[in-house]
Amino acid sequence: MTWSFKAWRRNRVLRRARLPLGLWQAVIARHPVFRGLSREELERLRQLAILFLHEKQITAAGGAAVGEELRLAVAAQACLPILNLGLDWYRGWVSVIVYPAAFVPRHEHTDEAGVVHVTRRPLSGESWLRGPVVLSAADVEWSGGGFNVVIHEFAHKLDMINGAADGFPPLHRGMNAATWSAVFSESYRDFCGKVEAGIDGGLDPYAAESPGEFFAVLSEAFFEIPLVLRGAYSAVYSQLAAFYRQDPAARTPWGAGQRPGG
Repeated sequence: MTWSFKAWRRNRVLRRARLPLGLWQAVIARHPVFRGLSREELERLRQLAILFLHEKQITAAGGAAVGEELRLAVAAQACLPILNLGLDWYRGWVSVIVYPAAFVPRHEHTDEAGVVHVTRRPLSGESWLRGPVVLSAADVEWSGGGFNVVIHEFAHKLDMINGAADGFPPLHRGMNAATWSAVFSESYRDFCGKVEAGIDGGLDPYAAESPGEFFAVLSEAFFEIPLVLRGAYSAVYSQLAAFYRQDPAARTPWGAGQRPGG
């Protein structure tokens, strides 16, 4: 039998944790993305959230306090994608910064001619390579119906494990990199074509911004509106199910088939 200090320390944290049951139940009830999880899955999610809160720092921009329900809402939604992967998939960084509402960061980039461009636009979330996750509290609370800023930004974090957020996270053993690339590339081209043509397929058009945003937005859809994603891009859904090791469509009332009337 092997002994792991990390596992021992985490078990110790779980034994000593004091997470009010009422607070946990309120967070789970408030966010539709948790519907359909089994009792065993919810318990594993609760434990992951406890460990997340212990190992990550959730702070408010400007130093204000972050309420306990908001902290737990961030932790629970962040841990849903890694429910069957483990907290080590969020290794290498520690900070989550929360703004009250959309924030306007300043970004600079230099074009091919050497001209420096400065851009400012309101954001609901942002992820930095080897840096923090930044979230809008208002958008954390507004999740649902296909939108989930926490899952979006933490999908970027998973994507960044092996470099820039390019829509190609580190795949599990047994997953085929060529298949992933072919499925996502073909689906991305198809999606961009539909966005340009003004065709609404039920998915956020922001996914057309880049392959990295396509992965993050479709990860939101995978957990929030799995039947819509499966209907639109079944091959992408299958790849995400293999990556996240979950099948959210099976947790919906009509997961085994189609929505009545559809």
